[in-house]
Amino acid sequence: MSLRYDALKILSDGGFHAGTQLGAALGISRTAVWKHLRALSELGLDIYAVPGKGYRLAQPVELLDAQAITSAMADDARALLGGIEIHPRLDSTNTYLMQQAGSGLASGYACLAEYQEAGRGRRGRNWVSPFGANIYLSLLWRYTLDPAQLGGLSLAVGVAMARALRAAGVDGIALKWPNDVLWRDRKLAGILLEMSGESFGASTVVVGLGINCRMSKEAGTHITQPWTDLEKILGRHLSRNALTALLLSEVLPVLRDYQTAGLAPLLDEWQSYDAVRGKTVTLQLPNQSITGVAAGVDRDGALLLTRGGVTQRHLAGEISVRVA
Repeated sequence: MSLRYDALKILSDGGFHAGTQLGAALGISRTAVWKHLRALSELGLDIYAVPGKGYRLAQPVELLDAQAITSAMADDARALLGGIEIHPRLDSTNTYLMQQAGSGLASGYACLAEYQEAGRGRRGRNWVSPFGANIYLSLLWRYTLDPAQLGGLSLAVGVAMARALRAAGVDGIALKWPNDVLWRDRKLAGILLEMSGESFGASTVVVGLGINCRMSKEAGTHITQPWTDLEKILGRHLSRNALTALLLSEVLPVLRDYQTAGLAPLLDEWQSYDAVRGKTVTLQLPNQSITGVAAGVDRDGALLLTRGGVTQRHLAGEISVRVA
């Protein structure tokens, strides 16, 4: 995809570029230019072709840039960054880091993609991933904790995401247990944790973060729940590089501190964002559904559900929460 990506870099300014100029810059023929631009259109990019003017994107695209991201990060978080990769196209950033985890990557290693062919959410759901429109970020972290001690990690990451979004100017953020970031009851972002490790042993965790920055109506038709994006909320463009820097600045320290402190220091803050506390909810378990009143979460990250005067704990696993 290198030539297509190089062509996209030229077109990213939103201006017209003649086919001959593109061909000269890329070292290919005008016919090859047309073929590469058609392939970009198949990724969901709107490209106009106007006789006498050339080609341009329907709107400018800010491509992700490692230097722009790292230079905008807070100093303490930059020291925790184990490395950063940006790919034009991947099946899934989470899948990629899980596959690379055995190669000795350091804690804090980050992977971003402009486009995911098989982006994933919880319970095997598809995460809609149009090219250059949103943030698809995964982080690797290594713990001496075993997987059973990481039940509250997705909630801790949710607090970090809420902080980053507030720093970007987004008010009204809510968190829905265990991994959804909402704005006015519409999904704005999500978290997907995948881990490897053995009971009573060390764990390697890949934390996937997805944020809707600018989702077209066409792409949004594939989303099966109410959703929104940052441009709709803010009424303006928000730099994806700047937002990624904010995310890394908030999430990396939280991943580090979870090793020794767990969820406890963030519990009250998470409760302040709780989207369902006090509401009647239905938990979709693998083999049954149960309904009760959400009563917050405990220090291990379990959802507390009250039924018939009895409060029970439910750990995330393969559970989905719906407001009744």
